Amino acid sequence: MEKIVMNNPIVEMDGDEMTRILWAMIKKELLEPYIELNTEYYDLGLPYRDETEDRVTVEAGEAIRRLRVGVKCATITPNDQRVEEYKLKKMWNSPNATIRAILDGTVFRAPIILDCIKPAVRSWKKPIVIARHAYGDIYKALEFEVHGPGRAELLFTGKDGAERRETVYEFDCPGVLMAMHNHEKSVRSFAHACFRFALDQKQDLWFGAKDTILKTYDQYFKNTFTEIFESEYATAFKDAGIEYFYTLIDDACARVVRSEGGFIWACKNYDGDVMSDLVSTAFGSLALMTSVLVSPDGCFFYEAAHGTVTRHYYRYLEGGEATANPIATIFAWTGALRKSGEMDGNGRLTQFADALEAACLGAMESGTITNDLKSLCEITEPNVVNTADFLAAIKNNLDKAVI
Repeated sequence: MEKIVMNNPIVEMDGDEMTRILWAMIKKELLEPYIELNTEYYDLGLPYRDETEDRVTVEAGEAIRRLRVGVKCATITPNDQRVEEYKLKKMWNSPNATIRAILDGTVFRAPIILDCIKPAVRSWKKPIVIARHAYGDIYKALEFEVHGPGRAELLFTGKDGAERRETVYEFDCPGVLMAMHNHEKSVRSFAHACFRFALDQKQDLWFGAKDTILKTYDQYFKNTFTEIFESEYATAFKDAGIEYFYTLIDDACARVVRSEGGFIWACKNYDGDVMSDLVSTAFGSLALMTSVLVSPDGCFFYEAAHGTVTRHYYRYLEGGEATANPIATIFAWTGALRKSGEMDGNGRLTQFADALEAACLGAMESGTITNDLKSLCEITEPNVVNTADFLAAIKNNLDKAVI
């Protein structure tokens, strides 16, 4: 086939460890033979982030704002162990948190459903989409250790010089202290994104927080959602035959487990981080989940929901074959390519993205899977293969579809 030409570039962000290996394999086997890839490349591997003192991450986020579509490989968020292992200058922030802070917006994560893999929660019959607020809270928190007795205070100084001061805690021994924030613009953008997505998908929207404990912080989220829904979306929801409701986050968890799925679950930043992993694993695997951040000004940031598959990487460095599941990374690429095609009116590109996803699903439904899915797959004697052979099976299906 004649290669598909991309009209405009997208932002490509390379990553770390095993997913960096997968990234190169996917491009070589499933993308470059069919597409004249047009990307603006940023290396977000930990060594180069350290070399640039993380400036490359900021540049990548700014590039997404400029080009409007980006696709990212999984990256390491360093802890003490990683600082020592990679001999880093400092413990750099999460690249995802940095980029999300630049873009703001909401992360939507949805499981990839397969007939051959049944959800661990028996009542679930339809996908559950996690809508995760992607700004602030603990991910932009200030924290430090308290080394002895003393008073911790929360202080706000207005531009007019007026101060508001509250005592947080009177320490009589060492401990830890943290402050976090959010702001009106981001919370309102989060609410609008959730309501619009629910209308687009024609699915109910649930939102859960803990306003009984955080009577100001979480109630701010709750009241903002209520005000925006009642003033701008209630009629549209009624006409679409869908509903919005708020409940406490612990009650939401109980309701989700008892539900059949088929709705959007809006979560604050930390809740969304945790619940997206729970939902994806209960539906099958973190490797079977899509993730896209949608910003208020119409930018789209696609990535895999999982990490850098460190255990596989160490085994690979010792001479073992690559066995990691590449599906989430492939679907990050297809999401970005499809969105680029939609924005540019490039029908061939959107059709290719659809064909590649279908080729992935077809390979797994026919029984060709990676080892992580072996215990979940209900096909008798599935064909468990390494990464290279799995990509070959996908490519075989893709060639039948596009050539």
